[in-house]
Amino acid sequence: MKLTIERASLVSTLAHVQNVVERRTTIPILANVRLDGETAGLRVTATDMDIAVVERAVADVGAPGATTVSAHLLYDIVRKLPEGAQVQLATGEGGEHLSVTAAQARFSLPVLPVDEFPVMSEGESGHRFALPAASLRRLIDKTRFAMSTEETRYYLNGVYLHAVDGDDGPVLRAVATDGHRLSRIDAPLADGLADIPGVIVPRKTVVELRKLIDEADEDVAVALSEGKVRFAFADIVLTSKLIDGVFPDYERVIPTGNDRMLEVDGKAFARAVDRVATISTDKTRSVKMALSRDRVVLSAHSADSGSADEALEARYQAPDLEIGFNSRYLLDVADQVDGETMRFAMADAVSPMTVRDSGDSAALYVLMPMRV
Repeated sequence: MKLTIERASLVSTLAHVQNVVERRTTIPILANVRLDGETAGLRVTATDMDIAVVERAVADVGAPGATTVSAHLLYDIVRKLPEGAQVQLATGEGGEHLSVTAAQARFSLPVLPVDEFPVMSEGESGHRFALPAASLRRLIDKTRFAMSTEETRYYLNGVYLHAVDGDDGPVLRAVATDGHRLSRIDAPLADGLADIPGVIVPRKTVVELRKLIDEADEDVAVALSEGKVRFAFADIVLTSKLIDGVFPDYERVIPTGNDRMLEVDGKAFARAVDRVATISTDKTRSVKMALSRDRVVLSAHSADSGSADEALEARYQAPDLEIGFNSRYLLDVADQVDGETMRFAMADAVSPMTVRDSGDSAALYVLMPMRV
């Protein structure tokens, strides 16, 4: 294999794919990326056996071929090369090393056989649809904070994507929960796709996909197969295994009869929660909300750090109520709010509270209270 590629293009491609590669792995080949010099250019592949990312880049290929090399080492080398440099990648006659040459710098890197590199099959794609990149970013951004990290409930370690009938037609719904909080977001879905199966996209896949689509502005082609999902856009394809489990009936935990309504400026509320929580020294950094007519007082107490409280103007006409929350959970929800106000609906001090965004009617959040 022998090819020449512009340094910026190679850095960008390696930056995308090397995130999939685990820093510590007991299988040496999984620490490598596969480089394929083809007529159309360079194809770079990385996998951890659960996720595979393939990206193509423009390159001048003098001699087609393939090899594998340490993902993180190659990335570190290329990003330190001079800007604007033309990088030459070439394998020796025996294919026992990869030479990386740019300007006056030359590196010789050990390689592993291409036939040892695992191939992740995509399976039969029974369901295909397109989703605007902006919609996919929104679904991820507004749900990923609620994904669980508890391995015993593995079926909560991701985002649940499924189709439901909305008020204006079919929607793609994303749901994430860790048992303490829940986020539910809808995005329009093309007609005829109401029968797509519900799937749980793993947490690592969600994180990596969000990085890849950060600057994408075209549609993302989504394909679902037995046990796998595939996202394709621009010159990138991400294929991932799905979580083999049953997502719980989340609708059962969304209260419908909460009649105590609070509306407050979202940014002012977030800043006040953050300030007051500074005092709280417990692991949850708990904060109490004391609600009275058109007013909410946030407070925190600690035997070691003292106490703090802050009053905010609000719209509230129901009976007085005191209710406590994990401050981190409150701030996570506040970070997702696009509109000027947050709208809370409560029943009492021990029942789930719903939160809505005045700027996004398709978003719904649920928080479990705690004793403070």
